[in-house]
Amino acid sequence: MPTYEYECRSCLHTFEEFQSITAAPLEKCPKCKGPLRRLIGGGGAIIFKGSGFYATDHRSEEYKKKAKKESAPPEEKKKKEPEKKEPKKKSE
Repeated sequence: MPTYEYECRSCLHTFEEFQSITAAPLEKCPKCKGPLRRLIGGGGAIIFKGSGFYATDHRSEEYKKKAKKESAPPEEKKKKEPEKKEPKKKSE
């Protein structure tokens, strides 16, 4: 359930209210009973639960091996071309 922020139009009192999405907006200020308006909030933070979401989490060794294998270049690229040998010069 979201938290809504309200502001009184009469006394400018602001407060937050934890309400269901389907609940009707509040209409009276709890302080002065004046009219309220619901403010547009920035929203809450997203919470990820479980492992694998944080930079401090570590991958398993099996995962690292598979990732390394997938990112390795094909065998053809690994082969080096034979080095060209320059002929030895005869000294006279």
